[in-house]
Amino acid sequence: MLATAVIQKEYWTEKVRSFDFIGFLSATVFLAFLMLALSEANAAWNIGGWTSGFIVTCLILSLIGLVTFMITELSIEHPIIELRLLKNFNFGLTNIVLFIFGLGMFGSTFLLPLYLQNSLGYTALQAGAVFLPVGILQGLTSPVSGYLSDKVNPKIPIITGMVLLSYSLYLNSKLSLFSMHQQIMFPLYLRGFAMGLLFAPLSSVALMEIPREKMAQASGLFNVIRQIGGSFGVAILGYLLTQRLNFHQTTFGQAVDQYSPAFQQVYRNLTHFASQAVGGTTEVVASQAKTLIGSHVIQQAYVQAIADDFFIAGAVSVLGIIPILFLRVHKQAGPKIVNPE
Repeated sequence: MLATAVIQKEYWTEKVRSFDFIGFLSATVFLAFLMLALSEANAAWNIGGWTSGFIVTCLILSLIGLVTFMITELSIEHPIIELRLLKNFNFGLTNIVLFIFGLGMFGSTFLLPLYLQNSLGYTALQAGAVFLPVGILQGLTSPVSGYLSDKVNPKIPIITGMVLLSYSLYLNSKLSLFSMHQQIMFPLYLRGFAMGLLFAPLSSVALMEIPREKMAQASGLFNVIRQIGGSFGVAILGYLLTQRLNFHQTTFGQAVDQYSPAFQQVYRNLTHFASQAVGGTTEVVASQAKTLIGSHVIQQAYVQAIADDFFIAGAVSVLGIIPILFLRVHKQAGPKIVNPE
C-alpha cells in the first residue's frame, strides 16, 4: 500500500480513460486456458497428453482469446495492454530475453525439488528451504548491479548474469544420487548472484525509451511475458522429463545383464540383506532382491532424466545472450545547465 501511494504520487493525469472490457475479457480467456493447458498437459490423470480432448479444447479457446485480444488491443485508442510498445526496439528485444529466461530458469525451478524429494528423500520444507539463499543473494546483488549499469555498459552485467545462470544450470546437470550438500547449494548461490546481476540492468534498458505515461503498462507487459515464458518452460521441461525418463529406463534396463558376475554378486548380497531384514521363503527373498535392483535402476534413470532437463535449460538460457548483443544502449542525457548570462 505504501509503495502504491508513492507510485501514484509520481504521475497523475486528469484524462479519464474508458475501460477496455473486451481486452480484459479476452486476455483472461487467453491466459487462463493457456496456463491450464500447459499445467495439465503432463498431469498423471491426463493419459492423452497434448492430444487429449481437454488440452486441445483449452488450446483452441486460448487461441481464440489471443486473436481477439490482439485485434482489440491494436484497434482501440486506450488498450488495457499497449502491445504497440513492443515496436520499441529495446523493449521488444528485452521481452524476448525475458521469455527465454522464463523458459530456462523458471521452467527448471520445479526440477530441483523433484530431485531432492524423490531421489534424496528431502521433505517438502527442506526442499523449499534450499532456495532461500537465492532470494537473499538476488536482493543483495540487485542494487550493486543497478549501480554498475549506470557506470558501465549495462550489457556487461546482463550478459555476465546470463552466462552465470547458464553455468549454474549446467552444474545442476551433474547431480547424482550421491551428490553432497555443497554440490546442490553452490549452483543455487551462483543462480541468485546471476539473477541479481541480470534483472536490474535488463529492466533499465527495457524501459529506457518508454514514455512516462506508458511506464505502468510496459512494466505489466514485461512481467506477463516472463510468466508466460516460465509456464511454457515448465510444460516443455515436464514433457521432456517424461520422455527422457522412459529413454533411460529402457537403456539402463537393457544394459543390466543378469548373468554378469557383477549382477550376480549384487544379487547375492541383496538376497542376504533381504533375508536378514524381513525374512521369508527363498522365493520371497529373491523377489525382494530383484525389486531392489529394479528400484535402483529406476532411480538412476530418474536422476539422469532430471540432469538432461537441467542441461537443456542451460542451453536454452545461453540462447538468451544472442538478443542481448543487439540491444541499443546509450547514456541518458542529464539536465541542461543554462548560463544566466
